[in-house]
Amino acid sequence: MSSSSSLQRQASSSKPNHHDHHQQQPLSRYESQKRRDWNTFGQYLKSQHPPVPLSNCTFNHVLDFLHYLDQFGKTKVHLKGCIFFGQPTPPAPCACPLKQAWGSLDALIGRLRAAYEENGGSPETNPFAGEAVRVFLREVKDSQQKARGIPYKKKKKKKKTSYQIKGSTSSTTQTQQSTYVNQQDS
Repeated sequence: MSSSSSLQRQASSSKPNHHDHHQQQPLSRYESQKRRDWNTFGQYLKSQHPPVPLSNCTFNHVLDFLHYLDQFGKTKVHLKGCIFFGQPTPPAPCACPLKQAWGSLDALIGRLRAAYEENGGSPETNPFAGEAVRVFLREVKDSQQKARGIPYKKKKKKKKTSYQIKGSTSSTTQTQQSTYVNQQDS
């Protein structure tokens, strides 16, 4: 069986087998969202004129889908001519469009990229993993950062450290440890 027909069959079968129902663990929030996103993308492809089979999906379809999602966005993205361009908290409303936030699109692409491969797609042909999609996301990030005046910074993971408290070892974050030490110094 070809991977494209397997991919199509799995994308179209959204109802679980009743015999497996008792053996399946409830899906995590991530897995549930990934399944919803995958089904939504499949419906989007089917709604195109003419409908696009999943096996024919390209990065262009992915980019069109991301643009389509902007109509449901809740993030105000100021246009260059707007008096509030670059202001994170504008004092008044404006007519600039609402769009999908970069972080939401980035997370969506990550879930769809994983779902594509879990549903039989090859990593080499994954339309969500292409350079054009990465460039698009980078451009959205940069434009939203400038338009909203809010820099996107990578969140730093806090280091876990161990220390001794009267004979027992405890693991905590660096921030908690500093707070503990500062309280002891007072």
